[in-house]
Amino acid sequence: MSFLRNKINTSPGFKRFAHRLLVPKDDYRPRWWVRKIYNPLFVFKRGRGSSIRSTARMDILPKYLFYLGNAAIIEEYSVVNNILGDVVIGNNALIGLRCTVIGPVEIGNDVLLAQNIVLSGQNHGYEDVTMSIREQKSITGKITIKDRAWIGANAVVVAGVTIGKHSIVAAGSVVTKDVPDFTIVGGNPAKILKQYNSATKEWERAKKKIIGNTASI
Repeated sequence: MSFLRNKINTSPGFKRFAHRLLVPKDDYRPRWWVRKIYNPLFVFKRGRGSSIRSTARMDILPKYLFYLGNAAIIEEYSVVNNILGDVVIGNNALIGLRCTVIGPVEIGNDVLLAQNIVLSGQNHGYEDVTMSIREQKSITGKITIKDRAWIGANAVVVAGVTIGKHSIVAAGSVVTKDVPDFTIVGGNPAKILKQYNSATKEWERAKKKIIGNTASI
């Protein structure tokens, strides 16, 4: 698989041929035989006890990696797409109902994603006004969700953002900047609400919305 992946990435002609073989013209979803036969046999890398529900849409191609850790679950009606970047999901992670995960995305161990969450490592170019946005080059930025983080329902995390270890994103938030470890954020755009104080061993309300350079979001 690594040979095929390298061949696709380094040869423009072969890349176009392979894409048409795997995806119908003017479509985004892989062909039936790719989804049902090729991917389960050759592309999906899954740990023990992992589960992908039957209604989940897996837009997975061999150009980039897809990995689902031990005992991890992708729930009903979710969409996972690795067409523009790797999607790596850690052990015991839960991808909740109707979530959308578009690579490049790395999700750590014991991460909880509630319902209707969007993690998109992709943006569309728009600068050339003589072309439609649909025709312009896609731009990617890796999203990283560190171990034990919890993201509430209907939240959006944009490309390039890192969510820290054991941090929480409140429901309905739009996260546009990095979130430090052990931090609770909320709002649109998301701002720091609480942080864990290791000295007092308590979650304390943020006294300022901006706490140094590393904690501002």
